[in-house]
Amino acid sequence: MTGYAIAVAVIIILDFLYSAVSGILNLRASGGKLPEEISGIYDEARYARSQEYLRENTVFGLWEEAVSKIILTALIFSGAFGFLDNFAREVTSGPVTAGLFFMASLYLLSKLLYWPLAAYHTFVIEAKYGFNRTTPKTFALDALKGVALTAVIGLPILALVLWFFGKYPQTGWLYVWGALSAVSVFLMFIAPVVIMPLFNKFSPLAEGPLRSAIESYAAANDFKIQGVYSIDGSKRSTKANAFFTGFGKFRRIALFDTLMQKLSVDELVSVLAHEVGHFKKKHIITGLISSLLVQGVMLYLLSFFIGNWKLCAALGFGESSVYAALLGFSIIYTPVNLALNVVFNVISRRHEYEADAFAAKTTGRPDALSGALKKLAAENLTNLTPHPFVVFAEYSHPPLADRLKHLAAFPVKAQ
Repeated sequence: MTGYAIAVAVIIILDFLYSAVSGILNLRASGGKLPEEISGIYDEARYARSQEYLRENTVFGLWEEAVSKIILTALIFSGAFGFLDNFAREVTSGPVTAGLFFMASLYLLSKLLYWPLAAYHTFVIEAKYGFNRTTPKTFALDALKGVALTAVIGLPILALVLWFFGKYPQTGWLYVWGALSAVSVFLMFIAPVVIMPLFNKFSPLAEGPLRSAIESYAAANDFKIQGVYSIDGSKRSTKANAFFTGFGKFRRIALFDTLMQKLSVDELVSVLAHEVGHFKKKHIITGLISSLLVQGVMLYLLSFFIGNWKLCAALGFGESSVYAALLGFSIIYTPVNLALNVVFNVISRRHEYEADAFAAKTTGRPDALSGALKKLAAENLTNLTPHPFVVFAEYSHPPLADRLKHLAAFPVKAQ
């Protein structure tokens, strides 16, 4: 085995071992008494149920990870990549089309392996714990829509990457970075009105106490509402959520219908205030800029591997190509990506605290946000005792107990 082949094998193994250690640490940290912060909302039976849910998801996740790593290793060291590459070159007319054929084939193969696992998780595990509302028809349509979107959006982007790096091996990363940055920003604008409605129905929030409370809050905090919508999350799951997406006139705040069924008006306004806090604190724009900068660094590093015959040979390719280098780089970049995720998660958790503080100060009801977080934790069977290492490395949001302690420091204003 060459040095690159050994490096690829080691990275695949270590990546799986990291996932296994992370999962085991989380399982060992679970259990014990019900945390005092959740008493009164999370009863003992529900708490025990959450630990069962954690264990089952962890075991399933590790099996899923093991299967994917075994298949990837087999594809690399059996020469399957080389066989598919030769076939792609025979049935296409150039390096770009060969790359598109090769990558599309791998994508479809990965989906054929993923869909049965996703179906098991949805229709067995999620159903067992009372979360699933997805029908087989919805599941199938979601899968087909995902493939269609990848073909419409992903293939042209991949063609640009392959063409630029093929024509300008050393400086192509700059052109690719510029093109991908433009596409990323464009998609953030149009996703709320073009892509997301393909999967969920967005309905303007109806007139009533909730809409009036939201409009009063927005006016008091100089926040122009482009749209507050109810989203039919209940057609897939009983889990609840809210999110903020888009820019300018495409900006939308979406509240899952399941969320509105479970929270009071004050709690819903506090959740909205948290999302507004992300906007007011410029977390969304700084996150976008940071991700684009990281993308630029990643593409710059990739440029050093374009045309690297040893890396391509390590994956079983008979000839070097941009797409072979791209595939190899995606594997050896894994440790860098893991380290970057740790950094971004640290920043994200800080942003969550800032958004919580904004909501507490502007609503004067930190107790309402605390109540909302408690109810959502109980309803979603949230793991209340994650291992500190897992929190540090993987959590984009602080653990519930930490958020509640943070919110407890803010006074409740007299109404």
